[in-house]
Amino acid sequence: MHILSRKIKYYTKEIFKYFKMILISFVFIAAIILIKYKPIYQVSISGIELGYINKKGALEENIKSKMMQEQEKNIDSIEIKEQTEYKLKLINRMTDTNSEEIIAKMKDKINITYKYYEIALNDDVIEKVNTLEEAEELTNKLKTENQNLDLNIAEKYTQNEQEVTTANIELAKQTISEKALKTAEAQKQKKEQEEKLKSMPSINGIKLATKPVSGTITSRYGASSRIRKSDHTGLDIATSSGTPIQVVADGTVTNASYKGSYGNIVKVDHGNNVETWYAHTKEMKVTVGQKVKAGDIIATVGSTGNSTGSHLHFEIRINGKHVNPQEYLYK
Repeated sequence: MHILSRKIKYYTKEIFKYFKMILISFVFIAAIILIKYKPIYQVSISGIELGYINKKGALEENIKSKMMQEQEKNIDSIEIKEQTEYKLKLINRMTDTNSEEIIAKMKDKINITYKYYEIALNDDVIEKVNTLEEAEELTNKLKTENQNLDLNIAEKYTQNEQEVTTANIELAKQTISEKALKTAEAQKQKKEQEEKLKSMPSINGIKLATKPVSGTITSRYGASSRIRKSDHTGLDIATSSGTPIQVVADGTVTNASYKGSYGNIVKVDHGNNVETWYAHTKEMKVTVGQKVKAGDIIATVGSTGNSTGSHLHFEIRINGKHVNPQEYLYK
C-alpha cells in the first residue's frame, strides 16, 4: 500500500512537470506569434474581401464620419445594403488597416438617408433648410412681421441626394421674405378684388365686372328716332373707331356675324337667362362657342349697319327681352 502511494505521487509530479513544460512552450510559441502577428478583423461583403479593421463595430461609425466630412447635407442614417462579414485573423504586424479603402469600395453598397426641413407658404414649398432650428428661426421671424402668413414646417427624408438642395440661412431668409412679400401683396389684391366684386352690379346673380367701353352716351334706352322704326332697345356710347370693346361678364359667344341694321354684332350668353349684345362693331375678335372672361376684348367700335357714326350699341337681355342697361351700368 505504501509502495502504491509513492508511485501515485511520483506519476502525479511527472504529469505536472510535463504539463508545465507544455504550458511554457505554448506561452513561448504564442509570444513569438504575437511578436510577429496581430489579431485583426477581415471585412468581406458577399464573399469579396475588402480589407482589415481593428474594431468590428467601428466600421459603420467610420463610414458615417467619412460621409459627413464629404457632404454638406444633413445625413440622418447610413445603412449597408448587403451583410458585412467579419473574420478574426492573425496577420503580419506590418500589415496596415485600411478603413479608408474599405469605405471607398463600399460606397455603391451604402444607402444614405438625408433629413431636411421644408418651409411652405400657403402649402407651396418655398425653401429647404438643414435643421429644425433654422426653419423655426425663419418662420417665427416672418410670422412676427406678418401674422397673416400661413407658414408651415415639414420634416422630410430622402435617399435621393439631388432632392436635398438646402439653402444657407441668410439666402433662405432673403428668398422667403421676397416670396412672403409677394404673397402678402397678392392676398391684398385678392381681398380688394373680392370687395370690388361685392360692389359690382348683378343681373339674376351674374356680376357685371366692367363697362364695355368708355364714351359719351348719345342715345338712351327707349329713346325714339327718325332712323328707327321703334324705340331704342339699348344704349349708344359714342367713342373713336377701333376702340376695344370688353365683355361685361364671363360667358359664351352665341353669335358673331353681320345682322342687318345691327351691323357686325357679338352676342354673349352669361347664364341664368342673361345675354349681352354688342352692335355696329368694326372688327369682331371672337367666334361662336368661344368662352370669354369679363374684360376680354371681343370686338372694336365701328359704324356698321344702321349707324350715323362711330359708336357701340349695347344691349342687355333677360329671358330674351331687352332691359335698360343704365339700371346696371352707366348710372
